[in-house]
Amino acid sequence: MPLQVAVQMDPLERVNIETDTTFFLMLEAQTRGHGLWVYAPEKLQLDDGRVLARGRAVNLRAVKGDHQRVGEAEVRDLSEFDVVLMRQDPPFDLAYISATYLLERIHPATLVVNNPAAVRNAPEKLFVTEFPGLQPPTLITADVEALRAFHAREGDIVLKPLYGGAGSGVVRLKADDPNLDALLELHAMIGREPVIAQKFIPAISEGDKRILLVDGEPVGAINRIPGAGQVRSNLARGGRAEPVELTARDLEICETISMELKERRLLLAGIDVIGGYLTEINVTSPTGAQQLKRFGGADLAAALWDRIEAIRGIV
Repeated sequence: MPLQVAVQMDPLERVNIETDTTFFLMLEAQTRGHGLWVYAPEKLQLDDGRVLARGRAVNLRAVKGDHQRVGEAEVRDLSEFDVVLMRQDPPFDLAYISATYLLERIHPATLVVNNPAAVRNAPEKLFVTEFPGLQPPTLITADVEALRAFHAREGDIVLKPLYGGAGSGVVRLKADDPNLDALLELHAMIGREPVIAQKFIPAISEGDKRILLVDGEPVGAINRIPGAGQVRSNLARGGRAEPVELTARDLEICETISMELKERRLLLAGIDVIGGYLTEINVTSPTGAQQLKRFGGADLAAALWDRIEAIRGIV
């Protein structure tokens, strides 16, 4: 029996259909006969206890520049759908958190992927700290003196916004770099959140491995190589993807976090591994699925929809 699938995402008309994971997931759902309906997160409503959204039915095709056919705008009750894919990109701000509160009202009767309460409670750079021994030396704080002491102790460090995404705002500070205070002032102008400081891992020059997992099980990985002189390997920041195999250390990391992902019903996750260290667990809108398949790896979209269909009772 076909599923009715709603997708909460950034504007569909702007996606790059050759790389975008959300488009890839939607195309697989459509191929299986499932109905697709899309809406933007700001179009969510809580109306007298009902979770509604203003969106459109959509039909996709893999034609660059002409990849969508959309219906008329309409308001629908999201509880009428079998599945909601929550796929808008970070930043993980109050707007993002508000969306999780609303979607929590319909889950799990309507299966929200990923579980909105678990997404809210697993910020990507904080969730990873629940697994001791997997991270490089890491400090999360807004205390300037603590950050200065960490920089002095570790020498070469990377500074990141705690709730950012796609490599935004990530900078490297070498041992003799005098710019820590100025960078913290810039962070403070943006918001009151803590920042995350991590010891720099020289192996970043060899790549930042993105491992994709479905219901806690590794499906495959790609390696993201930063541009010359860069520390950011994100594909959205000029990194390039290459095929890569999973190592024994990668599998050890996956096994360590697997049960927690399963218990939280985080069906789709993308973890980042640099030099054998786990640096992030991405559960908002993990990417890399198209590149994985293009390199001859597993079809993540097929694996995810197999799992969703099993949960929804489709044989």
